[in-house]
Amino acid sequence: MFRVGLGYDVHKLTENRDLIIGGVKIPYEKGLLGHSDADVLIHAIMDALCGAAKLGDIGKLFPDTDPKYKGISSLLLLGSVKEELDKKGWKVVNIDSIIVAQRPKMRPYVDEMEKNIAEVLGIDVDMINVKATTEVELGFTGSGEGIASKAVCMIEK
Repeated sequence: MFRVGLGYDVHKLTENRDLIIGGVKIPYEKGLLGHSDADVLIHAIMDALCGAAKLGDIGKLFPDTDPKYKGISSLLLLGSVKEELDKKGWKVVNIDSIIVAQRPKMRPYVDEMEKNIAEVLGIDVDMINVKATTEVELGFTGSGEGIASKAVCMIEK
């Protein structure tokens, strides 16, 4: 049996925060605002996996009202999602994702992002694809107000 999931996340850029995407700390003058480390890529991937496995969403699993998730690494949360998939007998087949940001450029960090994700999920890095694009200075991502990410996954039992 196969299932497909879709995930989306967006966070506002703000001063005095690290920019963490795909578990990589990216040098930039702003970071993403959020309860955890606000890693939009990992959040979109987790929501895709949760949707495919009918686990709800990351807000249900890791509520922002729970202080134990304050500042937590999203890679740790992804590990928890993997544990939930394992309990239900699901295995990740592949993930395709995209980061939408006007700046900074993501390409120099993509390989490390893919490696981080594959390592946490216990799958081959060839099963993870991360892309990046801009919105040509349109909308909130194009104006540099925030960064968004979308992901789709396939899981099998």
